[in-house]
Amino acid sequence: MRRRSSKERITLPDPRFNNEVVTKFVHNMMLNGKKNLSYTIFYEAVDKIAEKTGEDGLEIWKQALTNVTPAVEVKSRRVGGATFQIPMPIRDARRQSLAMKWMIGFARKRNERSMADKLAAEIIAASKEEGATYKKKEDVHRMAEANKAFSHFRF
Repeated sequence: MRRRSSKERITLPDPRFNNEVVTKFVHNMMLNGKKNLSYTIFYEAVDKIAEKTGEDGLEIWKQALTNVTPAVEVKSRRVGGATFQIPMPIRDARRQSLAMKWMIGFARKRNERSMADKLAAEIIAASKEEGATYKKKEDVHRMAEANKAFSHFRF
């Protein structure tokens, strides 16, 4: 690389659970700089999860996040006029980031009333290994498996 690599920024833990991953999730969910609203939505969703399932909402959220975290992804690479989808392993930070973005994106597309309801429903579905986010992860893995023959093009 020509330039020096950027330093990884430290994220402070969130006020309620004292967890840095929660802060990253809230930052991904935030729109127009409204961090406080984003925290409110997340905490409300965790409370609704605990109410619906009768278990710890944060633990269910962590389980959902691990269930939808991808291990490989496909990247397009041009080799001699043809474009191949080449399966590549993903860095840990990108894995976590992709899982969060998918979960938030599919929660926004749901049909419940508030964003907290949508997020709670998506998290519960993901923790049970079902729902749109889990399907997305399975599709990515299936695509990587189908294109395993082209993995020798990666470097």
